Amino acid sequence: MTAFPDGAPCWLDCMFPDVGAAQEFYGELLGWTFGEGSPEFGGYTQAYSDGKAVAAVVPAMPEMADQPVAWNFYFASSDVAATAERIREHGGTLMMDPMPVGDFGSMVSAREPSGVSFSVWQPGSHPGFGKTGEPGSFCWAEVHTREAEKADAFFPAVFPFEVRRMVDDKVDFHLWDIDGAPALGRFKMGPEVPGEVPPFINVYFGVEDCDAALDTVRRLGGQVFFGPMTTPFGRWATVGDPQGAAFSVIDVHTTEGDVPELVPESAP
Repeated sequence: MTAFPDGAPCWLDCMFPDVGAAQEFYGELLGWTFGEGSPEFGGYTQAYSDGKAVAAVVPAMPEMADQPVAWNFYFASSDVAATAERIREHGGTLMMDPMPVGDFGSMVSAREPSGVSFSVWQPGSHPGFGKTGEPGSFCWAEVHTREAEKADAFFPAVFPFEVRRMVDDKVDFHLWDIDGAPALGRFKMGPEVPGEVPPFINVYFGVEDCDAALDTVRRLGGQVFFGPMTTPFGRWATVGDPQGAAFSVIDVHTTEGDVPELVPESAP
């Protein structure tokens, strides 16, 4: 794939206590195959769909054994050091300073003011996703937070997002575009979301059949947290794998209803 523009979703990885079990789960659910782990990079193991890189699974380090398992989302950057400076300037916290990862690229990990954790990737020999928008690969992402005003002030200041607001009295949702094309969304978590659920980025993986995917999730020991629901964008549900990593699955070809109205909203 060509280089991703600054701010675009470009990669995902996740640390698992049992990487072998994760490979079995995602291999059956999403059809992933896996490369050899890289000992010099902590056993970092790439996942592939149709031979194209789509994510990575990593053995959890012993000192992180008590940390929740979660997918780590990467925004693209052409200059990770400059992005790190903007993160600081706009109230974010660097969890990891900019660092090279061999010749693959450079990264930084951070937390924004409302508590959402994320990473940034400046590509070297590893450009990021080799495939998106298809079954077995990343399709979409949304920042979920209770303090939407903080996320709204932060992300469009750090990345070149154009902001549109969904016209809906019941849902507080923003769409963040790059050069006129949707990049990801921002959803304000309401009181219906359990208080113990932290702010997070919900990632969506494409599937051929949402209902069949949910049957597979349950059979393999995972959980279905929400859905399925059919929307103008696809039929989707939010699930958890047996080790606790939450994500969504979506069949983008099964749709229902009209796309809601979106109006421009000036970034703070």
